[in-house]
Amino acid sequence: MSSPAGPKISVVLVEDHALTRAGLRTALEAASDVEIVAEAADGIAGEAAVLRSRPAVAVVDIGLPGKDGIALTGSIKAAAPQTRVVILTMHDLDEEVIAALSAGADAYCVKSSDAKSVVDAVRIVAGGGAYFDPHIAHVVLRRLGAPAPAPAGNSPLTPRELDVLRLIADGVGNAEIGERLHLGLGTVKGHIRDILEKLSAADRTQAAVNALRRGLL
Repeated sequence: MSSPAGPKISVVLVEDHALTRAGLRTALEAASDVEIVAEAADGIAGEAAVLRSRPAVAVVDIGLPGKDGIALTGSIKAAAPQTRVVILTMHDLDEEVIAALSAGADAYCVKSSDAKSVVDAVRIVAGGGAYFDPHIAHVVLRRLGAPAPAPAGNSPLTPRELDVLRLIADGVGNAEIGERLHLGLGTVKGHIRDILEKLSAADRTQAAVNALRRGLL
């Protein structure tokens, strides 16, 4: 899929395994809208590279030597809050995911997934969204729980759209959403289309994550 012309997304890649880093570099450089501006093999060098380059996105392995990915994410968010962070891990452990989110990570990718998911994550977070690997998204949403809801007047969603979104966050499919809410399938799809537009989300998972982070659920 071709990407719109415009400024490239600057990326700093922080990964300690040379072969994995090379594979990620190849996948990212194959995207015409992405430019790797620096690389590092440990957390301390990674932090220096991010502060020096001020990239749009930092792709960070969670198990870095020197300073692990969770600590590095926290440091990046404190010193360069405009930089978005994509966390990489070999594991889909709930505790790691929650720790990454608490540190301020904007995306979470499992390395066993297609490398294209990292490219997708970089594009999504650079555009202001959030991305979580589909293998863990529903688990993450359940474990996060519901933050304090935003004042009703501040929600862009209607009460019925919120009902639909809550079921999406629970991993419920369109047909079952229709059954639970006594809505036709076409109506459900229309609500989901409106939800994605209002939350500037590319898909159902991103919509649910964005809503949770904004306190809408």
